[in-house]
Amino acid sequence: MLRKKNLSQLIQNLRANENIINWHEVEPIEAKTRPMPESVDERIKGALTKRGIEQLYSHQATAYETIRQGENVVAVTPTASGKTLCYNLPVLQAIAEDDASRALYLFPTKALAQDQKSELNEIINEMGIDIKSFTYDGDTSPAIRQIVKNVGHIVITNPDMLHSAILPHHTKWVSLFSNLKYIVIDELHTYRGVFGSHVANVIRRLLRICKFYGSNPLFICTSATIANPKELAEQLTGKPMRLINDNGAPRGRKHFVFYNPPIVNKPLNLRKSATVEVNQLAKEFLSNKVQTIVFARSRVRVELILSHLQELVKNELGTKTIRGYRGGYLPSQRREIERGLRNGEILGVVSTNALELGVDIGQLQVCIMSGYPGSVASTWQQAGRAGRRHGEALVIMVASNTPIDQYVVQNPEYFFERSPESARINPENLLILVDHLRCAAYELPVKIGEEFGPLEITDILEYLVEERVLTQAADSFYWASQSFPAHEVSLRSAAQENVVIVDQSDVANVKIIGEMDRFSAMTLLHDEAIYLHEGTQFQVEKLDWEHKKAYVREVDVEYYTDANLAVKLKVLSIDRIAKRQTTSINFGDTAINVMATMFKKIRLTSFENIGYGPIKLPEEELHTSATWIEIKEVDPTVETKTLEQILMGISNVIRHIVPIHVMCDRSDIHVISQIRAEHSQLPTIFIYDHYPGGIGLAEDVFQRFDEIKEAARSLIRKCPCDDGCPSCIGTEIEGMDAKKKSLRILEGL
Repeated sequence: MLRKKNLSQLIQNLRANENIINWHEVEPIEAKTRPMPESVDERIKGALTKRGIEQLYSHQATAYETIRQGENVVAVTPTASGKTLCYNLPVLQAIAEDDASRALYLFPTKALAQDQKSELNEIINEMGIDIKSFTYDGDTSPAIRQIVKNVGHIVITNPDMLHSAILPHHTKWVSLFSNLKYIVIDELHTYRGVFGSHVANVIRRLLRICKFYGSNPLFICTSATIANPKELAEQLTGKPMRLINDNGAPRGRKHFVFYNPPIVNKPLNLRKSATVEVNQLAKEFLSNKVQTIVFARSRVRVELILSHLQELVKNELGTKTIRGYRGGYLPSQRREIERGLRNGEILGVVSTNALELGVDIGQLQVCIMSGYPGSVASTWQQAGRAGRRHGEALVIMVASNTPIDQYVVQNPEYFFERSPESARINPENLLILVDHLRCAAYELPVKIGEEFGPLEITDILEYLVEERVLTQAADSFYWASQSFPAHEVSLRSAAQENVVIVDQSDVANVKIIGEMDRFSAMTLLHDEAIYLHEGTQFQVEKLDWEHKKAYVREVDVEYYTDANLAVKLKVLSIDRIAKRQTTSINFGDTAINVMATMFKKIRLTSFENIGYGPIKLPEEELHTSATWIEIKEVDPTVETKTLEQILMGISNVIRHIVPIHVMCDRSDIHVISQIRAEHSQLPTIFIYDHYPGGIGLAEDVFQRFDEIKEAARSLIRKCPCDDGCPSCIGTEIEGMDAKKKSLRILEGL
């Protein structure tokens, strides 16, 4: 029998691999510690000593002192640096001093809340003080809910639950709100885009209720590294913040490797599939029983890698040792996977960015990323999943053929020397603001002149009176409708309504296995689509669009499906214009009409097209904000067909560049080109927010357009292909000098 290799041996073998184009070593760092503050209760000190904590890291000590002085803080340090103690210590100390004190912990996901509760309760048990800490989420039983409301010292929940179950019923939570001393917001960097814009409004509602009950809590925020943590924390909470970033935690040696798959077609600069390479690399570590996490960028990709890996290792290790993890899995499945990773029963996990957050999944040694995660911040978060408690850890990023992946691996200094991106939110998005003002009025009457963020809100309140949602009496606006507004508002999207996925493989046991937003459902849950879940294939038998249900049945087929979207775009208003010599850059409101038209069947092994079919779904309309570039002067020798393809190529590059510069997911922003835009008849490239009303991303593009344009030029210029390839402007366009012409157009912008 072959002897298993350890991680150090596997790292040595990997150094000889010719596909590695950059090997970066992060040196180990010693801890910087300070003595435990004298004011800490002896029982807390005793409990921490039992856990091997006799001193504090420098950032933990600074956080404790600053909070004790009555300041709001945001602590920013890398993954696994002991951020939890930054809030647990001051909170436990406050309750030890005064039994009436209360704290509210907010985590972005239920998984994280559950995880933190177990750790906190272990410390409390060892302290021997009667402190009651509970999670309050959809899984909490009615009997426990009553206890939490009345006697919970620490209530651990998520923003969705706070929004829909706690704030609307604040009269049942009097003991919490009248004694609330601390509000903890963990994983602050996740509150960006639509979600962050919603949560900022939920916190405005929370602070109204605290004021009503006479409390004025302090905020303790913690975040992974982003460029603007202080600004984000202040925008989210509306309070001044003290930034704490003197990280004192130790770190083991970390190898960060950029891996570029070999070229299989030289003229087209086509590389071997990243998925195939990821599978081979992961198999090597898993076969040697080295615990490994693989990150993939989409749900479909997670399921593809998972099914391939399970197939590769089923004889040696058994398929149950490799699991998938992503949004859409049920809570019980996710808890089981987290447990399996901690106790070592599960050797490998393939995940979307759902496991980027600080869920305790134990001591993984290797992290493999299938493609660049889309931002510097996300990449470091995923890399932080390896070597949390180990001396040595390995992180491999396998590049795909996409422009941005090729740009990052060929410009490693761009990644290693660049500070992470800024997180952006827009709490004043009108759709989001109106939703939360409705919720606020349901909770407590809104007085004329009352502040709810920086905007003047009287006009909105008067509009809601006209709509018969509110009624005005004297100087206050009261809720006047029969409905319950919080249930109609989802924090995760600006548009409501998700599609529920119903598995009817077993007639006796029909069950819901997940859900998906409406826009994604058009391309992933249409009739005959192959939907992948936990490595299992399901075929969509019927998508009931009207009732938002997709009925699926388990199948075993050799292909997956990929759908086409037809997009029409109309300019509604122009808010800002920047005129240049041959172009103009505009920002304003647009209406986007989207229609899923057809789908392709793609073979799992070879990725070739083996069939197609029509999609019959109604057109969806989206009103959003956009930035668009109108090209006023075009080289007269360029034919219309050629120009159309060049514009598509430039759009392809911009689509990959923009998420890096405005810190968003690729799905948050869309880019399309038109050879003759309806409003101007000029060749135009549109960059729009993929959310109703927009969330400020397109506006950011308008402000940073020159920076984005330069990055696009650099990417095309540095691409080693002759005249266009999938790693830059798309496929090669025969005899067209497409690359030169694309650069000329970009220079003209």
